[in-house]
Amino acid sequence: MKPEPQILQGIRVLELGQLIAGPFAAKTLADFGARVIKVESPSDGDPLRKWRMLHAGTSVWWEAQSRNKESICIDLRQSEGQNIVKELIKTADVLIENFKPGTMEKWGLGWEDLERINPRLIMLRVSGYGQDGPRKSEPGFAAVAEAMGGLRYINGHPGQVPTRAGLSLGDTISGLHGALGVLLALYERDCKLGGSGRGQVVDVALYESIFNLTESMLPEYHVFGAVRQPSGGALTGIAPSNAYLTQSGEYVLIAANGDSLFQRLMTLMNRLDLRDDPELAKNDGRAKRATELDEAINAWTQTKSVDEILDLLKEASVPAGRIYTIEDIAQDPHYRARGVIETVTSAAGLEVEMPGVIPKLSKTPGAIRHRAPTLGEHTQATLLEHGFSEEQIQILKDQGILG
Repeated sequence: MKPEPQILQGIRVLELGQLIAGPFAAKTLADFGARVIKVESPSDGDPLRKWRMLHAGTSVWWEAQSRNKESICIDLRQSEGQNIVKELIKTADVLIENFKPGTMEKWGLGWEDLERINPRLIMLRVSGYGQDGPRKSEPGFAAVAEAMGGLRYINGHPGQVPTRAGLSLGDTISGLHGALGVLLALYERDCKLGGSGRGQVVDVALYESIFNLTESMLPEYHVFGAVRQPSGGALTGIAPSNAYLTQSGEYVLIAANGDSLFQRLMTLMNRLDLRDDPELAKNDGRAKRATELDEAINAWTQTKSVDEILDLLKEASVPAGRIYTIEDIAQDPHYRARGVIETVTSAAGLEVEMPGVIPKLSKTPGAIRHRAPTLGEHTQATLLEHGFSEEQIQILKDQGILG
């Protein structure tokens, strides 16, 4: 709902994906000005329209995920529908798909087919295991990717069932990797000195996107044979950093894992014995005694309320915070002041709050320009724009190829 400028204005994206990973990448590009034309099934559209909590028959998640997009309905399983996509490809900069590898080739929409039509096209392909390798043909969802990528094993408490984060991190993190890959490919094509002027494939695997976030896990295993274990609320090998119980039974997060932070926290707690212990001056020493430090901090936090602790730690410049529910987020003035919660009115007239455009750019900020589309809302206008006549469109609709 904000004015231009938009850094990706003029970039056309054709989104063939559904649910989360591919569409999240497209949403990210759309937030910064790309025109995203989303292709949906004429029968029922993207399944995300019916996921989780619905209002007037449509998911409110859909309103956030599909803002700034246009919707057209094409049956990709029919050759006539595939031919329509080939016409749309002629003017596209980017195609995004997250089908099982081989599906696009089966439809005559593989990379070699599309590159011949539009050599400048960039094709983002998001899948569970990537476009090659022995597992490429297996179905992949975020939960499986998070397990294979190493996240699920270390998430949770020792000796308990590995815990899911409660969000589809494998999908959204892959979507961010995909959007980054598209931007890099656009830069190579158009902006880099001596750029090729040609497109390329961006191959994103869900499990690899998670694996890319695993920090020191592989180097530590390779060098020391160490397998990182689940550690509950603590940060393994970096201390003290944990969730601590308070007087009211709530938890507070305290991250005093820097040397000076640790000194200030111990001074505040009046634990000068720990503050002045030479073995605890650096993190390697503190990590060896993390349990002892956590017990000392827990003993202190259980004598105070969350608000008391946060006030004291703020005064001492020690990073800390309460564990937010979504209600806390919605009521927090800092979120409002930063403008990262925005309200969009849906096609049904419902006002929906959702995350705003992130990241923030000072010169060319993104914007939520329009609401999420109804199913097939832009089919007619888009195909007319691409040279189809009204008679042709009506015939295709009568045949069930368009919706």
